[in-house]
Amino acid sequence: MTNTFLGMPAFPQAAARAVRDGQLRANLRHATHTIRDKRARAVAELPDWAELRAAGKAIKDHTLRHLDRYLVQLEESVTAAGGTVHWAADAEEANRTVAGLVRATGRTEVVKVKSMTTQEIGLNEALAAEGITAYETDLAELIVQLGEDRPSHILVPAIHRNRAEIREIFADRMAAWGRPAPEGLTDSPAELAEAARLHLREKFLRAEVAVSGANFMVAETGTLVVVESEGNGRMCLTLPRTLISVVGIEKVVPTWRDLEVFLQLLPRSSTAERMNPYTSLWTGTTPGDGPSEFHLVLLDNGRTAALADQVGRQALRCIRCSACLNVCPVYERAGGHAYGSVYPGPIGAVLTPQLRGTASPVDASLPYASSLCGACYEVCPVAIDIPEVLVHLRERVAEQGGHPLERAAMAAAGYVLDHPAALAAAERLAGRTRALHPRRLPGPGRAWTDSRDLPEVPAEPFRDWWRRNRT
Repeated sequence: MTNTFLGMPAFPQAAARAVRDGQLRANLRHATHTIRDKRARAVAELPDWAELRAAGKAIKDHTLRHLDRYLVQLEESVTAAGGTVHWAADAEEANRTVAGLVRATGRTEVVKVKSMTTQEIGLNEALAAEGITAYETDLAELIVQLGEDRPSHILVPAIHRNRAEIREIFADRMAAWGRPAPEGLTDSPAELAEAARLHLREKFLRAEVAVSGANFMVAETGTLVVVESEGNGRMCLTLPRTLISVVGIEKVVPTWRDLEVFLQLLPRSSTAERMNPYTSLWTGTTPGDGPSEFHLVLLDNGRTAALADQVGRQALRCIRCSACLNVCPVYERAGGHAYGSVYPGPIGAVLTPQLRGTASPVDASLPYASSLCGACYEVCPVAIDIPEVLVHLRERVAEQGGHPLERAAMAAAGYVLDHPAALAAAERLAGRTRALHPRRLPGPGRAWTDSRDLPEVPAEPFRDWWRRNRT
């Protein structure tokens, strides 16, 4: 099992299996509806939410346009504060860098703060190959690790598990990773949390090396930021002697003033809280306070290629709040594993194909894993137009292959839509022949109409009606 899930079937096949799992659908429906209802109430408290959203979008767009400048400034600031910056072009280089840094300490285990970026590059598996054990300390990530499972949600990686399943995992697997679960453990949330706390506490107290990601990096000061709800991040960021942070290059923001905007947007969009219980910030190293050695690994891994795409680059605005997953009807029914990526849901459907390309069947299928309902765009706190990017990526996939009849149909449609006279003639012809239209498309189009009715064509085109009634 790898954290990029390469080799999985394309989304339609994976989703077809997922929707037949009644327990999975029940778990997802309960969790996503609960989170999105709480989020709606939290957002409604702010009369200037629309202005905050616009500000977040503007800051991110500005930063991406000048990313080279802000990354250089960030490196200078981190170095001046006592940290060391490493640049990684891809996952292999990042994993090699982190493994080398851990080996240099002489330690063979690390504690980890929840990090999508380290999941993206498969860091745990890479460290294991070097004889280094990585312990996840976020509760949901711990559940996934103990269950030899895969994350299925950006914010709540174990959202596909219910309390009874978690109790069974703890009872069966905790002993193999350290302190065993208490005797007589029930599925009470309080008991499960206490079992995790006792299991992790011994790891926190003996750990010499920690690995984290970061939600944001402030270029002007070299400050990194992690927001979380459990306190495990604070333990990892303060107790070990060596801290290694692996962060995507798009996570930089120019100034502290910019950070203020995102610290309002992220908590309400992710956990429906006014403020995160724990917001940890660190700048380099300080003698006698926190880690004595800090390394920042800046990861590209496809981000530069995405940045070059004027439509697709908006996906790099993402602040990993997961609001789009919680409102997506496709994610709710298919779950996160069907996406074959550590980034599931609508944002994964536009981010993964840009980071990994569209050569594999699973990556080529992801832009189609959407109904284009637009709910994801409405809730995105940085206004990523996910439906626009999905259509853009579908065009890219179609250009690289596909059925000859499909390509011909798309070419014909493109010509007609580009020529108003041809479009008007086609509309009139469609209206006059509508009695002859089939209810199902033939050939490769049949798969589309097996689950949808073809729209009924009106007898008269709108432009003709307008000309007759309004001129």
